Amino acid sequence: MIALDKQVQVVDHPLVQHLLTKIRDYQTAPHKFRRYAISLSEHLVYEACRAMKTREVGVETPVGPAKGVSMTDYVILAPVLRAGLVMAEAAQHLLPAARIYHVGLKRDEETLEAKSYYAKLPDSLPNDCRVFVLDPMLATGGSAVAAIDLFKKMKVENIHLVSFVAAPEGIKKVHSVYNDVHITCASVDEKLNEKGYIVPGLGDAGDRIFGT
Repeated sequence: MIALDKQVQVVDHPLVQHLLTKIRDYQTAPHKFRRYAISLSEHLVYEACRAMKTREVGVETPVGPAKGVSMTDYVILAPVLRAGLVMAEAAQHLLPAARIYHVGLKRDEETLEAKSYYAKLPDSLPNDCRVFVLDPMLATGGSAVAAIDLFKKMKVENIHLVSFVAAPEGIKKVHSVYNDVHITCASVDEKLNEKGYIVPGLGDAGDRIFGT
């Protein structure tokens, strides 16, 4: 895994890069795109879990006692609708006990600002919980910051953003507001185009996942 800085990790594992290549390809059909996206999400969330806290426990194997660990974090998955749903589906395979709070954000195509249309969250959360914001495309950073805002206002300290690809502008935007947020992705791409899309990117992740 490549660390661009201590807060940004690019997963360079061959399987991750193979899956990223598959979803970049414009000829990949929606049903295959979804399958590759789920696999890629699992690998990225797996890497993002490296910072999770554990405690030492004892366990009995068939031949004797052994030392092991148990994860102790109160984990929340926060998929940004709608493309983030596929990432939450994958993350649940790894973290079946995690709570899921969906965040609905829509980008204004003229201003490129993100507007919230849905966010069903509890009145409070444990301050030491760990939130994984799942947003496949970190482009302008507007949606990511809006999602992170929801949890920062609830005094959550440990927030980790997981994306397929990120633009330098999006990373800069997130860290200009919240410099303590960790970002894990498969690639930091070249730039944004005039419409705010990542270049080379992979197109609209939601449209490609759901075939719309």
